[in-house]
Amino acid sequence: MSAPEAPDSRGMPAAPRGRPPVRRRPLLPLSLCVLLFALLTWQVVAEGPLRRADERAGRALTGSRLPDRAAEFLADLGNITVAVPVLVAVAAYTAWRARQSGTYRWWLPAVAALVALAAVPALVAPLKALIDRPGPPGTAGDGGFYPSGHAATAAVAYGAATLLLLPLLRGAYGRRELVIGCCLLNMAVGFGLVRRGYHWPLDVVASWCLAAVLLQAMLLISRSTRRSSSRTPRC
Repeated sequence: MSAPEAPDSRGMPAAPRGRPPVRRRPLLPLSLCVLLFALLTWQVVAEGPLRRADERAGRALTGSRLPDRAAEFLADLGNITVAVPVLVAVAAYTAWRARQSGTYRWWLPAVAALVALAAVPALVAPLKALIDRPGPPGTAGDGGFYPSGHAATAAVAYGAATLLLLPLLRGAYGRRELVIGCCLLNMAVGFGLVRRGYHWPLDVVASWCLAAVLLQAMLLISRSTRRSSSRTPRC
């Protein structure tokens, strides 16, 4: 049986030497998403091998046998008229629940989610104009297809709604199914956009990278709110 640890200067027992404290790196996923987006953008602008493979894959998916109506329905799930009301409803509901439970700064996660969604056109529009990538054959316009605004809107709206709902679910099974459903929904939107010839596959993947950056920023704000709440003295 091992000897007890010697107390520290405050009279508390010291932490075991064999178990160093785990340090979280909240900025690591954000940095990886930014790096991946930069890599994809470089390949698109430089017309590298990844862009050539992307265009071959896009033409192959456009010629698949999936009915156009099904692909159109999946692509429409990324429209502003569909995705934005979903997030607004979830944000209002979760904010009301947080206020009823007396949560510190109950409004901040919902506001952060809506700001993240509002940041999508502010990021996507300048990038479209700067990169000016031509779209798949048959699309109207000469350029401005990278990244995909519909894919970014869907990823941020449905992703933020999922992050807002996760704290309300107690079981791990329900949380896992919600996250899986969100991922499948966004993959379906991206597939519908490519199948209908609205975007190349890399346009969609780059939008997911931008959405991941915005959602990670939303998470950081929410975590800082929880830390501030834990430091607030209670009666």
